[in-house]
Amino acid sequence: MSKVQVETRINGEGVEFLCEPQQTLLEVLRETLSRTGTKEGCATGDCGACSVLLDGRLVCSCLVLGVEAEGKEVTTIEGIAGNDGLHPIQQKFLERAALQCGICTPGLIVATKALLDKHKNPDEETIRYWLAGNLCRCTGYDKIIRAVQDAAEELAYEA
Repeated sequence: MSKVQVETRINGEGVEFLCEPQQTLLEVLRETLSRTGTKEGCATGDCGACSVLLDGRLVCSCLVLGVEAEGKEVTTIEGIAGNDGLHPIQQKFLERAALQCGICTPGLIVATKALLDKHKNPDEETIRYWLAGNLCRCTGYDKIIRAVQDAAEELAYEA
């Protein structure tokens, strides 16, 4: 098969790459573009470690083909922080010790960003619903939920 040229935006930057038609967006991000913040957990869409935003929609990048990024905006964990430091979501994950091994953390932070972009003050049930697709084998989730609540509170305060 011949490679396909794709033009997209990743974290606000115009990017062009060549990929095989069957290559996943996760493979393209990590192997072709050396954007290794997005992690591979299961490669079947069950763990959420590879979560990214595709035109603002939360997706598992292991289930999206690289060619599907054509003309779209991809936001990865590297695009969450601003030039002036960590995003409040990232800061609250650190403060609440809502991370351990780090495999699930990028996906959880991206999923939290998607949640807080849609729901400014989510209750615990809504947080658990939105993060249900992100599995963590280390933290037990309580610290993650508290970090999301703290981030929501801070972001509401900043608005």
